[in-house]
Amino acid sequence: MDKEKLDEEFEKLWNETPLLHSDNEKMSSWEEFQSKTFASKKPKFRVWRYAAVAAVIIFMLIGTGIYFNRSPLQDPFYLTSNTIENTSSIIKIVVLPDSSRVELSPDSKIVYADNFEFNRKITVEGEAYFKVKKDKKHPFQVFCNETTTTVLGTSFTVVAQGENGVIVSLYEGSVQMNVKDQNKKWILKPGEKFIYGNNIAEVFEFKRFTDFENEKLSAVTDYIMANYGYKMTIPKEYDNQRITVRINKKEDLKTIVQLISEMYNLKFEINEELKQITFR
Repeated sequence: MDKEKLDEEFEKLWNETPLLHSDNEKMSSWEEFQSKTFASKKPKFRVWRYAAVAAVIIFMLIGTGIYFNRSPLQDPFYLTSNTIENTSSIIKIVVLPDSSRVELSPDSKIVYADNFEFNRKITVEGEAYFKVKKDKKHPFQVFCNETTTTVLGTSFTVVAQGENGVIVSLYEGSVQMNVKDQNKKWILKPGEKFIYGNNIAEVFEFKRFTDFENEKLSAVTDYIMANYGYKMTIPKEYDNQRITVRINKKEDLKTIVQLISEMYNLKFEINEELKQITFR
């Protein structure tokens, strides 16, 4: 086979690379590859070099095709993975290797790799709330059914719906949403909810705050019990104290407790075993 025909064959192979690169990038790479491979300085090695390069290209194409058709759980970094399930009736707190926190709802499960600090990819079945540690070098991605949530430093909930549906609610920061086999992407802002189901993706606003307008402090006590499962006791003289405050529905409990402590100049103690907060 002469050089022109070999050129044509190699160019066909090269252009079959998965569409991760633009046509300009592929053409530039092809020209660089061609100039190096068909250099005229060592013509006597040309035949075996063609064969070797062709074998490498074919291997690359096959390998790349397999990789990009895999689901997240089939990727190499999941060969040694960690599975955490919540079989209890209360929320389970999970601290990931990168210090991100997950509040795993009952009957829910997450799976992540042993080298999670470098491959911050995690799958969810059920419902989970994430508070992600920022790391620009290592994106945090959550896979749930057919969707991928790419985290740009934030807190959000992911809820699986049926076989393919997902609801992602953003409380702080920013996330990018992608759907399998769709080129479009959605960037969510705090207070926006992404709903996907039956091949339809929509974004809606939702109320991410709970407002207390000149209410008794006991109203906050009831709120903490209902949403966090902690009993809060305050001195009797503060029973009729009024409070106006806006609380993020997924705010850390300790942040709320510290806020109340500063507002009323009180000290507090948290008993994790009894799930009790005592102000003095």
